[in-house]
This record gives sequence, structure tokens and C-alpha cells, in this order.
Amino acid sequence: MSASTTATRMLQSYVQDGWWSPAEGAAGAEVRDASTGEVVAAVSSEGLDLGAVLEHGRTVGQASLGALTFHQRAVLLKKMALALQERKDELYDLSYRTGATKTDSWVDVEGGIGVLFTYSGKGRRELPNATVQLDGPLEVLAKDGSFLGRHIRTTLPGVAVQINAFNFPVWGPLEKLAPAFLAGMPSVIKPATPTAYVTEHLVRILVESGLLPAGSVQLVSGSVRELFEHTRLGDVVSFTGSASTADSLRRHDAVQRGGVIFNAETDSINASVLGPDAAPGTPEFDAYVRQLVTEMTAKAGQKCTAIRRAIVPAATADAVIDAVRARIDEKVVVGDPRTEGVTMGALASVEQRDEVLRQVRRLVDGGGEVVVGDADGGSAGEGAFLSPILLRFADPLAERVHDTEAFGPVSSIIAYETPEQAADLVVRGGGSLVTSVASADPAFVAALTRRVASANGRMLLLDRDDARSSTGHGSPLPMLVHGGPGRAGGGEELGGIRSVFHYMQRTAIQGSPEMLTAVTGVWHTGARANADGVHPFRKSLEELRIGDQVVSAEREVTLADIEHFAEFTGDTFYAHMDEEAAAANPFFPGRVAHGYLLVSFAAGLFVDPEPGPVLANYGLENLRFLTPVSPGDRIRVTLTAKQIIPRETDEYGEVHWDAVLTNQDGETVATYDVLTLVSKSPVLSPLRG
Repeated sequence: MSASTTATRMLQSYVQDGWWSPAEGAAGAEVRDASTGEVVAAVSSEGLDLGAVLEHGRTVGQASLGALTFHQRAVLLKKMALALQERKDELYDLSYRTGATKTDSWVDVEGGIGVLFTYSGKGRRELPNATVQLDGPLEVLAKDGSFLGRHIRTTLPGVAVQINAFNFPVWGPLEKLAPAFLAGMPSVIKPATPTAYVTEHLVRILVESGLLPAGSVQLVSGSVRELFEHTRLGDVVSFTGSASTADSLRRHDAVQRGGVIFNAETDSINASVLGPDAAPGTPEFDAYVRQLVTEMTAKAGQKCTAIRRAIVPAATADAVIDAVRARIDEKVVVGDPRTEGVTMGALASVEQRDEVLRQVRRLVDGGGEVVVGDADGGSAGEGAFLSPILLRFADPLAERVHDTEAFGPVSSIIAYETPEQAADLVVRGGGSLVTSVASADPAFVAALTRRVASANGRMLLLDRDDARSSTGHGSPLPMLVHGGPGRAGGGEELGGIRSVFHYMQRTAIQGSPEMLTAVTGVWHTGARANADGVHPFRKSLEELRIGDQVVSAEREVTLADIEHFAEFTGDTFYAHMDEEAAAANPFFPGRVAHGYLLVSFAAGLFVDPEPGPVLANYGLENLRFLTPVSPGDRIRVTLTAKQIIPRETDEYGEVHWDAVLTNQDGETVATYDVLTLVSKSPVLSPLRG
């Protein structure tokens, strides 16, 4: 270790619920300020027992997270987001050292915090307040209803190991942590060395917040050389980085034979297509150029979603180049991001800058002509600076432009003659994270999207209507899928609740209604019910139990009821008002009652009218009308507490009731779920004060 490194703080790891440092004198990799070259920290995991780290997650972390429901974990995610928000300025200050401007850091820091907020909200809205998630509808496997089947999801028993890239040291860990945490799976975070000091501080804020359940989050600062030797069935490894590294990891025996799930998001030769209609002067042309320059310069082009191939009509190529050059000259100032007026900072390291220039030379050797910038560097001052570089390829089929990524402020112009050729050029990238299309021609956009969507994880359709509101080509959103096929890694992250399921096992369960009720926490028809004489609407959440039931008295449906409902609502559909026309309908024996009249009558039959724990009815789900009701028929309703969902942050919760209407012959007339809001405690109900 050099003298400068000796005087520099060695980054710590957070493992087994405590901070760990390498032994004094351990050799650490130097991490430097991207703009000044000053040594910021040293990074080493020498001497760290990775096997013990993973085992701590599988035991302590699984136990602490497993004791929480989806909603409880979601509430913790929100609190973690708030804790980070309070101290985000500390992350911004560190982020400047990575070469990121304030705008770049905003995407990283605010974007990462936003992911936590998003998953907190989605977890409480879209998942039950339980530890088992139902997946799909019930399958009745026996005519008498005694044998049922359905799918459930339960938390995988291992750890979620995340191997992150250097370009987003805040967003990268948090976008992986949020869904894993919500699923109940502990995380081990491995940041990329060049920006590990930002991620270390991120974890430090979370630890100091006191919000992390034991073993739920660990941080390894430094190499994880033998990591895969300690992984096993039930573990998930999520990797963001180069395609070559992902390929080597994917071939590891732990993945090939050991059952370890491997998810990769890798480098991508993303495209942006300018439509034939988007001539200079149109809003689409202007939006295309703005977006292209933004993607070349944001994070100094160090984004896996950046535009590497600008695919434009041959007749417009020169105009695009001129517009890009003019915008760069006018808007882009390269330098230390802490300096006033700088709009584009440095690359993460001098080594990274040199690698980008090496790839630019490969592009030139493969037929590219530099039309903006300097292939020799064009650096501004000392540090890892590189001015934007735009190349043009005369041959649109040149292999190099479709298979080489310069991971920096570099893009290439490729001209097409026909819409079919434009689609072919997009696909030649071998699979991408994102392709954008700038056009006001719906026919062109629709045809291109249908042809290239299968080669992309995401597509942005940009026109004059969404140009201002669009979040941009290079911005993955937590509610939409991030990932892509082929070269892009074949993996998938984000996508809302979809990504939570990446950390859960889907299992088909078969059994009696009683057993499925016990496993899922949701009442199934045929399971035991409790009609104890106390109306379920008189019970708070503390008192109510799954299976509590009320069976109503009968009510006769008369012709006068039907005609009054038709006149009162204006629903005079012939099946209710014209005997001859109704009888000619293959579904009805003659005039029949309105379905919504029956639902209204059912409410009158099962509702307890006095003030009490039930606060409100907020909807119906899965309503089906199965048997028509004629004048003179009698109906009754059986109402059963099907699912109870306490809300973690409110004094009430949701109750889903199974409602079944039957006629005098025992035939099922209608089925649906009634949704109500119910006080948690009897003392909070309006009746009991």
C-alpha cells in the first residue's frame, strides 16, 4: 500500500449487524476523486468470511424479516426513505467526487429514495397484510368442491446478493433492495469499488436510523472473490455490469447445478429511432436531438440505458449531426461538477476514460467517422474528463457499431432508407434495455414497435404530446420493467410487484377447503364457518375471525319490484320489461330481475344497520350473475368473512366478505366479494365511542 493510501480511510463493511474493517496493513484498492485524482478511500474485503455473511442473512435475516408481513415491511421501506431523505445532502456531497453533477446525483439519490417510496406504496396496495401471496384464481379439482388447487408465493429461504455497477451507487443498491426486502429476503450489497464510498455511507445512514431488522441488510466493501462458493439453493444473485462478466458468472456451477438464481442486467447497445415524418423544425425532431444529447452527457454517458445508436432517416442525418453539434456547443460545459456552470462531469475514473477511448478507436477502425468531438480525448483539465463524441457510420450494417459499446459520452449516427431497415438495425443490437422512437406517425410507431419490442425490455414512444412529460429514454421507473433480452443480460428488475416475486417461490398447493384456508389465511368455500349468532358486522377486527358468517332470511322478488327498479333507475332493458322479447332470449325464461336489484336486495338482507365497527363499503369484486331470477322467486344471501387485512398505519382495516346469493331451490344466483373498512378496536367504532 502506498503512503497516500495508508493515510486514507479504509472503507468498512457492515456484516453480521456490525461494522467490520480489514486488518491493519491490509492492501486496499485506491479510490480517487474522478475530477481531481485525489485519493478518497481504500477498499478491501481481505479477511472477511463471506460464508458467515451469507449464513447470517439466511438465519438471522430470514427470521427477522419472516416475522413481518408484507405491509409491515412496506412501512419500514417508507421510513427508510424518509431517513435517507433527511440526510440526502451527505450523499450529494459524496456523489460530486464520483464525477456526477447535481443533476446526475439527483437521478441517483432522489431516484433511489423514490424507489423505496414506490415499493412501500405498492406493497400496501397490491399485497396482503400477510406472509403468503395468492397467485391466480382458485381451481376446483372435484365436482363436490372437496378438493381444490391454487398457486401461492412464499419467500425464498436464502439471501439476495446484489453485485452493483459503479455508475449509480445509491439507486443501484436501493432498486434491488426494495423488492427483496418487501418479499422478506435479506440482502447482501456488494458495491463497485470506484464509488463504494457512496454506497457505504448510504448503508451507514440506514444502520444509524435503527430501522433495519437484524440481518436484513449487509454490505461487503471490496472483492467477493469466492462468493459463489458459498451460495446455494434458495439464494438469488442480481448482477449489474458487463456482459462478459455476467456470462462467466452464469456459467458457475452454483448456477448451473446448484439452483442459485442468477439475474443479470448488462451493457446494452440501445437505439433511438427518428421517424421519417420527424423533419427538422418538428417537435419530434427537436425532442429527439435534446434526448440524444442528454443521453450522451448525463452521468457522462455512463448509463446502461444510454443511447449508443442514433438511427435516423438518411435524408435527415446531416441535420441531426448539425443539431447535435450546435446543442453540445451551446449547452455542454465539461469540468469538475463542483464548479459553477459545469453541466457534464468526469467519468468515474481515469481508467474508465481510457477504456472508453479504446472503444472509440475500435469504432473508428470499424468504419466510424468522428463528426463531433475528438477521438483522442479532448479532455478538460486534469481528471477523468472526456468531451462528448458523436460518430457517423456510412455503412449501416457495419458490425462494430452494433456490437461495441463505449461506456461514456459516445453515440453513433446510423442512417436508414426504409422503415423495415430501421427495424432491422434496432434488432442488430442483439437485445437491448431500451429503444426510443420519436415520431408523430402512429402507423410508423406501431409497426416499428411490433417488430422490435421482442428485442427490448422497454420502449419509449416520444411525440409532441408527451415530449415535456416524458421521463426520458434513459430513466427506468420502479413501476415498469428494467432489463432486456440477449446482450442486455436476459434479466429483469423493477416492474412493480413483479420484481418482488423474483424473490419468492411459486408453488401449487392442492387440498381440501379447510387446509387451503389454513395455509393461505383466506377462507375457501367448504371450509368450516362460524355462525355463532353474533352478526359479523358487530365485530371489530380484534374480534372478527376468518369464516365468521351470517345467513340471511329469504326475500321474494316481485314483478312490482322489478318495474319499480326499472322506472327508478331508468334501466328498462327489454329482459326486465318485455315478457315476449325476454322469453325469446336464450338466457332468460321470461322477464327477470335486474342483477343490480338483486345485489341491492342482498345488501338489505345481510347488512346490520346500526352504527358499529363497519365504517364503510368501498366496493365489490368478482361479481358474477349465474342464474336468472323471475318474479315470485325467493333469494337469500350467505356472507362469510373471507380475508382480513389490517392496515398498518390506520385505526381500521379491510375485510373481504364472500357473498353468495341463492334461490329457493338452492341454485346459486350470484357470487361476489364485498369490501368493507372495519375498525380495529371496538372502542374506536362509532357505536361504542
